[in-house]
Formats: sequence, structure tokens, C-alpha cells
Amino acid sequence: MRDQLPPPIVAALRRMGLLAADLPPPCGEALAGGVSSDIWLIRLGDRPVCVKRALARLKVAADWQAPVERNRYEARWMRHAGAALPGAAPALLGEDAESGSLAMDYLPPERYPLWKTRLRDGHADPDFAATVGHNLATIHSTTAADPTVAADFPTDAIFHAIRLDPYLLATAARHPDRAAALRRLAADTAATRLALVHGDVSPKNILVGPAGPVFLDAECAWWGDPAFDLAFCLTHLLLKCLWTPPARQGLLDCFAALGGRYLARVDWERPVALEARAATLLPGLLLARVDGKSPVEYITAASDQDRVRRVARALLAAPATRLDRVAAAWRKETG
Repeated sequence: MRDQLPPPIVAALRRMGLLAADLPPPCGEALAGGVSSDIWLIRLGDRPVCVKRALARLKVAADWQAPVERNRYEARWMRHAGAALPGAAPALLGEDAESGSLAMDYLPPERYPLWKTRLRDGHADPDFAATVGHNLATIHSTTAADPTVAADFPTDAIFHAIRLDPYLLATAARHPDRAAALRRLAADTAATRLALVHGDVSPKNILVGPAGPVFLDAECAWWGDPAFDLAFCLTHLLLKCLWTPPARQGLLDCFAALGGRYLARVDWERPVALEARAATLLPGLLLARVDGKSPVEYITAASDQDRVRRVARALLAAPATRLDRVAAAWRKETG
């Protein structure tokens, strides 16, 4: 469906040099996306373009505010990721600080399906998951080798506002007897600064491209702990076992493949140290996806939510330092 573009999007296109001043505003199609942005598909001549405009208040039930300048850092992440691994992100066409917008190539779903959609439909491919792990670690490795990248990402406040607070700290308020562990995870994550972190590596932000994974929506980009990206993605693979039970074994195989390939590529620190941080963070993120400010939309049954709580709370009380032990605890509770 073609709709009139919001005036701020039209103005942003003109400032980015993508729409001449003497041309009338094009129509566009509002795309379904995450909770944090307005997203439009616009055809400029023969070229389909995707434009994102950051929202100050995110589209969730809880009151969740976030700085709109985060799209500036998403654009920077796209540039650094593309330099580290060509094709890892869509081509960036322009950015507009005034509106908090950026423009990029539109990648059509018939050629670039969402990984989340593939997993929902039962297509759990460990080889693709392994490639996600390898490519994510390549971006981390390349940026860790160049600490000057840190200066491009003064985003501690943004990462706190859209990751640490709504996930770990909000969940701590719901679970007072696990609050100390959750707050410690938040503090330890905030204090670890090693590489360029995407901050929202989940299947909804990964396209299954012809040449491999394409990462989207790096609004949380931050110079910090790469273990966060690993744990965040692995959390989603576990949760999807409850969404698509017939694919449960395939999803667990994806969990093992992604984690194993990622750790095999770690060269900026001892892999066992990073694995321990990811494994201890995972239960906090699991619990956050049922009791934080942004619960996953597909776990609605109270019995399934309670299964997540049991696994996560047990691991917060007695942390595992290896990913396979987290998977074993999950398998035991949800099998």
C-alpha cells in the first residue's frame, strides 16, 4: 500500500541529497519493523530505498524512552562492519542528524528473508547459524584490533537506555531475590570495553542473504563487551524452542553451531573468558524477555513464561560459565 510520506521523512530525503528540491514528494510504504523506529520503503526513480527514523518513545507497553541520535551510530556501525566484512550490512546511502534518519539499500524479502521467519517456519540450519557466529566474531575481531574505533561510539548513555536498563535493571525490579545478580551483570557489561558491539543481534535483525548473513538495526551500537552480542543472539535461539517446538533440536544445534564457530574465531582475548561472560549473561537476558520492558511477543502462555523463569532464575543463582551447560539446563527444563 502506497501512502504519503511524513513531512520529516521528505525533508530528510532532501537534506540527504536523495530527493531534489524541485521534485514532488514520492509515496512510500510503511514497513513493519521493531519497536524503535518508523521504517519506510520508498522508490526513488528505479531504486528502492529503505529509510529509518528513530523514535524518542519506543512502541512498547512500558514507558521506554531512548535518544533519537542513536541512528547516527547505527550508520557508523554499518560503515565499520562493512569495512570489516563487505556485505555484512546494507549499503548506507545517507543520514540526517536533524530528523534522526538514515537511508540504505532496500533488500527484498524474496531474496533476503528474515532469519526469524525462517526459524518460525521450522528451517533451523546449523550451517547458517555457524556463519552468523563466524561473521559476528570477524567484526568484533577487526574492530578490537583498532581501538581508535572507540572514539566513534560515545554511546554509553544510549546503550544503558535501550539495553542495560530495560533488560537487566528493569528485570531486577521484578525479581528482588535475583536483583543483585542482575545488577552485577549490568555493571560488569558496562565496564567491559573491547570491541564494537552491535547490541541487537537477533534473528529479527539478520537477513538470510544469497552471500550470507546481513545484519540490520545497529541502533544500540557501542564500544563495549562483544560477549553481549553473542549472548543476545543465543538467547533468541533458546526462546524459539518454545515458539516452534518441532524445530527444537535444530534450534539447539544452531545454538551450539553459532557459539562454537564464534568462539573459534575469538583472537582478541582468551575464548574461555568471553564464553564465561556470555554464559553468565544469558540467563539475565532470558529472564528479561519475559519480565523486562521488551518481552518477546511469541511467548504468551503462562506455562512457557514460567519455564523461562525457572531456567533463568536457577542459572542466576548458580551461574554456568560454559554455553553447553546453559543449553543443558534449558534442555532439561523444556524437553
